[in-house]
Amino acid sequence: MARPADIFLTAMAPAIWGSTYIVTTEALPSGYPITLAVLRALPTGLLLLAFTRCLPPRDWLGRVFLLGAFNFAIFWVLLFVAAYRLPGGVAATLGAVQALLVIGLSNLLLGTPVRVLAVLAASCGILGIAALVLGPEARLDPIGIVAGLGGAASMAAGTVLSRKWQPPVPALSFTAWQLSAGGLILLPVALVLEPPLPALSTANLAGLVWLGLVGAAVTYWLWFRGVARIEPGAVSMLGMMSPVTAVILGWLWLGQSLTSLQICGAVVVLASVWVGQLANRPRADVPKGPEFSGASRATG
Repeated sequence: MARPADIFLTAMAPAIWGSTYIVTTEALPSGYPITLAVLRALPTGLLLLAFTRCLPPRDWLGRVFLLGAFNFAIFWVLLFVAAYRLPGGVAATLGAVQALLVIGLSNLLLGTPVRVLAVLAASCGILGIAALVLGPEARLDPIGIVAGLGGAASMAAGTVLSRKWQPPVPALSFTAWQLSAGGLILLPVALVLEPPLPALSTANLAGLVWLGLVGAAVTYWLWFRGVARIEPGAVSMLGMMSPVTAVILGWLWLGQSLTSLQICGAVVVLASVWVGQLANRPRADVPKGPEFSGASRATG
């Protein structure tokens, strides 16, 4: 498939993730971040496992559970904590730091060169998101800030390691493995640390179905598919589509207004994402080393 199509399909994942904040605050009960992360990951993962009928081999279990922790267990819990304790703008700006972290981790773990243009694009994207979503009422809750930065670091590590460790199975099976592993990690933690959920309303159930089937199964299948085909730095820049979608949904769904500064911020973000794709594109004159071959990724 042509690379522009891969970029478009991968960008659909963070665009849909932009609905997470509004669904969390408007449709889910407050105060149960770990339990909600379990309900988002484990049922969806088991459903995909039943559909794909593909279990991870024994020698992959360690990597699968580590990836499930980074991409889902740790990331989602910290995401929910940040969403509860910070305004959406602050949480989104902290999450955008992921793009810079991916550049550094890709250099460390994959040997990807650090390109100045890629760093500038990621930095401009963070500034654009700040202009898009930060407001004068933004409060800096210390626990929320740590959660937001920790979530960005967790997702960055998961993205880079998902590129380094590519199993010889379809992306949907890889998604099922990680979702199930992440849910299993969180299940005992939720049972110990959080009280039972109250009776769920129709809106609560609809929110969980959306975050599970669409916001997890479909989007992470697209995301891991993209991670296998596109440079990690380019993939991480696509993640900046999430706050753009969140602001648009707030404008359409909640009747929030858009200022000229926010519109300029959105333009800067979109331009940064585009530049980031160019900056992170592999050079045609540099042959790929053996570490990027399918066989070596499956055993790395």
